[in-house]
Amino acid sequence: MGQFITLIDYLLLPFYLVLVYVIAYNFRNRKYPVGHPWRPYFMPGFTAKIVGSIFIGLIYQYYYGGGDTSNYFYHAEVINYAFGDSIVKWFNLLFHIPHWYSGEYSDYISLMYWYDAPSEYTVCCITAFLSIFTFTTFLPTSIIFGSLAFTGTWALFRTFATKYPLYTKYIAWCTLFIPSTIMWGSGIFKDTICMCCLGWLTYGAFRLLINRDFRISNIVAVFISFNLIAIIKIYILLAFLPALSLWILFTYSHKIQNSVGRLFVKVFVIGIAIAGFAFFSQKFAASLGKYSLQNVATTSSITRTYINSVSGDSGSGYDLGDFDPSIGGMLKKFPLAVNVTLFSPFIWEAKKPIVLINALEALLFLWVTIKVLFQVGLGKVWRTISKDPTIQFCLIFTIVFAFAVGISSYNFGALSRYRIPCLPFYGIALVLIYYKNQPLQKNIISLK
Repeated sequence: MGQFITLIDYLLLPFYLVLVYVIAYNFRNRKYPVGHPWRPYFMPGFTAKIVGSIFIGLIYQYYYGGGDTSNYFYHAEVINYAFGDSIVKWFNLLFHIPHWYSGEYSDYISLMYWYDAPSEYTVCCITAFLSIFTFTTFLPTSIIFGSLAFTGTWALFRTFATKYPLYTKYIAWCTLFIPSTIMWGSGIFKDTICMCCLGWLTYGAFRLLINRDFRISNIVAVFISFNLIAIIKIYILLAFLPALSLWILFTYSHKIQNSVGRLFVKVFVIGIAIAGFAFFSQKFAASLGKYSLQNVATTSSITRTYINSVSGDSGSGYDLGDFDPSIGGMLKKFPLAVNVTLFSPFIWEAKKPIVLINALEALLFLWVTIKVLFQVGLGKVWRTISKDPTIQFCLIFTIVFAFAVGISSYNFGALSRYRIPCLPFYGIALVLIYYKNQPLQKNIISLK
């Protein structure tokens, strides 16, 4: 791809770092004064995102020599070149108004191979708009991405920290400081935008549907987040919406005194959720691509064959074994797919430095999972899950999403990025299961 980080990036970077930190400090001091329980996590969480946005940019420039992040930025540069020609042309390209065959725009469109790829081009347009404020330089634009991404992760943190104030510290670890979410969810990527939007979508849905807070800001947050995820990675919604529906159901069903009525409502809503899931999958099959019900089994088989044919992609591939390329055959691999998403690669499978980081993180998740199961006990784990709709929501989203990406990736490098939306939710579920079964005194100490 060539040099997309230049001397100008390094010259401008200090200025933009000062700018975003001044804004962050002022916001923290205004919203979270000294003594507020959330204050200690704000600046460290923000710094993690900023460091992640710079680090991953440097990795792609000096380790990989390019990649999708540089391609997004390249398209943003082409769009912003039009600004010098005409602000109208820039606006039209930004909103994908001209057809690809439009002669008036051919000088620009002919240079953009993602122009008619809605998912990728949306990221390019967001990058182009933000980079207008950074003189179209990569690293300053990356830290703006990281800053905006932090708002989403902070919204996710606020959602669960508000509901479970005893476990604020542990929720902060799960939402703000997971290494792969910092590395892959901070730079110029689809994943960064989707993680930010997922945080706001969870926060907005919680405020609207659980707390019944119908302020315009919450409605706008849900609307924008939902639409951006639908355009960029619609399959995230395929896992999120059923989990959200059941979260709402199980939260309100506890208020129904009659056991028969409560059972009827649960069965009815679950049936609607399943029907909606099937309809959604059929209706948006083209947008879902390889994650649609029609394609996921076939795509999984093809991907597996390809990865094996290139010898595991230089040590980064994994294999779930032979299976029939059908929905039934695919479901037989459900446990293996979920396992590989949450707990792989193992240390001995890491043959690259980047994969080793993911392996250490996966090992930590595996260790915490085993610790929770053994120290709490299977019986108490099950009872805790069955009594808490929020834990159920986190686990349903995690398991469905983990299966979808585990069965279709077959490459640890890709998997490390694709799985990041479910990691905070899985971490929160583990934290809640564990600390809800600890002595009250220990939880009070945690709050202090």
